[in-house]
Amino acid sequence: MAKDKTQFLCRECGHTEPKWLGRCPSCGSWNSFTEYHPPREGKASRPTLSPGERTRAVRRLSEVEETSHVRIDSGYPELNRLLGSGIMSGSSILIGGEPGIGKSTLLLQLAAGVKTEGTVLYVSGEESAEQIKQRGRRLKIDLDKPLVLTTSRLEEILPVLAEEKPALVIIDSIQTLMTDAAGDVPGTVNQLKLCCYELIQQAKALGAVLFLVAHVTKEGSIAGPKAIEHLVDTVLYFEESGSDLRMLRAQKNRFGSTDELGLFRMGAEGLEEVRDTSGLFLVHRDGPPPPGTATATLYEGSRVLLVEIQALTVPAKGSLSRIYSDRLDQNRVSRIAAILEKHGNLRFSDQDIYINVARGLRITETGADLPLALALFSARTGLTLPGDLLALGELTLAGEIQSVSHMERRVRAAADTGYRTMVLPRGKGQIPEGEAQLLRLASVKDFGRIPWIKGEPPKESLHEE
Repeated sequence: MAKDKTQFLCRECGHTEPKWLGRCPSCGSWNSFTEYHPPREGKASRPTLSPGERTRAVRRLSEVEETSHVRIDSGYPELNRLLGSGIMSGSSILIGGEPGIGKSTLLLQLAAGVKTEGTVLYVSGEESAEQIKQRGRRLKIDLDKPLVLTTSRLEEILPVLAEEKPALVIIDSIQTLMTDAAGDVPGTVNQLKLCCYELIQQAKALGAVLFLVAHVTKEGSIAGPKAIEHLVDTVLYFEESGSDLRMLRAQKNRFGSTDELGLFRMGAEGLEEVRDTSGLFLVHRDGPPPPGTATATLYEGSRVLLVEIQALTVPAKGSLSRIYSDRLDQNRVSRIAAILEKHGNLRFSDQDIYINVARGLRITETGADLPLALALFSARTGLTLPGDLLALGELTLAGEIQSVSHMERRVRAAADTGYRTMVLPRGKGQIPEGEAQLLRLASVKDFGRIPWIKGEPPKESLHEE
């Protein structure tokens, strides 16, 4: 009898070596190799098709029969909007995020509140059934609706799916799943891919919705959800703003848009939807705002968000200036500062720049270029923008201000919130002139036309010598 060949498997990336190594040559992890006995593989039998079967397997696209897919109401309008007006039946959805951000809480609430007559199966490989029940009582959900299975073995999950035929399946979490066909170590790339593939195929055969929970470490471990994003239909990621606010974004969505943003607030009874977003990302003050602040309008899917951008400039400690910005791309901040230095006659090359977004919202839209430029200009000159002023526009490398999409809706939302002065690009557009005073600017050289509130400028030189 042939003896099984021993190999050593990296727990982080799944790389194998014939002998133990201290450092993985693939991912660079230290002390990650463990002894691994691969299963014996017999001779693979490839199925063969007769000529008639081959003809039936290949069809014209016009001959393919369409099946009707039903959208399931999740019970949460924020989640429905994010997924595209509901959960598509037979779809697989990956929810990622750092541990403790609220993934399990949201899905346990979903298991009890989803509007479906079918069975809901909650599979947990991390918690016991008693712990899940205690959490359900704390969240005040209906404990009679979801079925609970506590196991991490794929061989135990698949028979339950075939027997119960649930309409919705929740796997919490994929890092705990394992099967004998992929080795003895859970959490490896091979385990993740094989377990997820088998579950997705079983769920599609049953027409069930499959939710997969995945933890994202701060180091961005390769064995996280990035390894299986190509297998699922939808990828959702939780973001934390440093407070009780939770933001859920769609990174991939085969059945809807990826521009939507779901807003939740973590409370004593779990995650609650944020319905009113008019002043959620604004700082409310009694007096005028301090220098270095400007308000932007962001178009997130089907709604407009008003966000305050905050900037601070201080003399650089060394010969090299630095940019500190975690919610706005640092390269973008550097580009806007270079435009102001070239066309606005301000010096930023000897300054450390700090950028912050109120309530921790991550901004990627180009419509925030002009507000960011005004915040940097205000921070550098000591001038203050009026509290009822809002800016909207994109900047070119020549310092020109250009329009962005959905101008009318953005201006109308800002006017409804109380902003009476709008700094916009030049040109005619379908803008409601009567709702606010519109100040049209052509480039950053026209910043002097803005009704600044005089402040005390910094003592160091502002202009190029």
